[in-house]
Amino acid sequence: MTDLPKSLEIVAVSERKAVSETGAIALPGLVAQAGEQAARRFLEFFAATIRNKNTREAYYRAVCRFFGWAEDRGIGALSKISPLHVAAYIEAMQRDFEKPTVKQHLAAIRMCFDWLVTGQIVPQNPAHAVRGPKHVIKRGKTVVLEASEARALLDSIDTTTVIGLRDRALIALLTYTFARVSAATSMRVEDYYAQGKRWWVRLHEKGGKRHEMPVHHNLEDYLDAYIRAAGIGGLNKGPLFRTSMGKTDTLTTNAMHRTDVYRMIRRRAHDAGMDTKIGAHTFRATGITTYLNNGGTLEKAQSMAAHESPRTTKLYDRTQDGVTLDEVEKIVV
Repeated sequence: MTDLPKSLEIVAVSERKAVSETGAIALPGLVAQAGEQAARRFLEFFAATIRNKNTREAYYRAVCRFFGWAEDRGIGALSKISPLHVAAYIEAMQRDFEKPTVKQHLAAIRMCFDWLVTGQIVPQNPAHAVRGPKHVIKRGKTVVLEASEARALLDSIDTTTVIGLRDRALIALLTYTFARVSAATSMRVEDYYAQGKRWWVRLHEKGGKRHEMPVHHNLEDYLDAYIRAAGIGGLNKGPLFRTSMGKTDTLTTNAMHRTDVYRMIRRRAHDAGMDTKIGAHTFRATGITTYLNNGGTLEKAQSMAAHESPRTTKLYDRTQDGVTLDEVEKIVV
């Protein structure tokens, strides 16, 4: 198995483990017991079919959880797993998990078994006929800030330090470009570049999509100030948003992880006196809602957010929330 990608360090053990920070992968017991060909095929499913790292980790955890559930119930071989087992597992999951999580787990199990079937490891896909719970979303759950709240948060950040300048620039990037946090943290210095008289950002979004946008004048000021203070202007291939060395004001050469961004946002919100629990997605939703409130179109917002469908963009649109509240206040009792 030494010819598999280096990013997939194989740990062929029967016990179940989560994906580690190093990318190590443990084989579920049922897969390990099925032999070398089954083990290779299982690993190839994650290495060859799923390009997004976050999706790969989520699907791996989902599949391993199911195989662990099957082992705990005495199922001794992959070929012994039936549609009844998958249906029972999905039914049990619905008692403890939200519907989107259950649907994701079922999708992961179904795709993995499809891969095992085409590799002639198992004769049929036991998850093929199993249906997940219905889940219709008309309004997203992401917390949205008022434009004034977002501005107050940005203005509250102490920009006398390079860390403060970094945090302001990063939050502004998420707001003004509708970027996903993974696209922001994967940016290199060269992804902020001049084109004609304007500055642009290059974002590498989900599905390998390369998305480029002109930079809002506020964001341009914030990025310039941060890059100048950090002294990274000539380090084109280096990460744009870097971690700090402990609690010091010294940046490392390592890119921030999305969990670093989440902790930073929670800290900045606390310092600004905000009680609302917000995250990185809050600024994506805030940017889209503010844009639409100011006369922007759903079509353009979809393009700016790099969404495949306008229905997805609409989930971030809270422009009607105020109207709904006004209507409710008419109930005078």
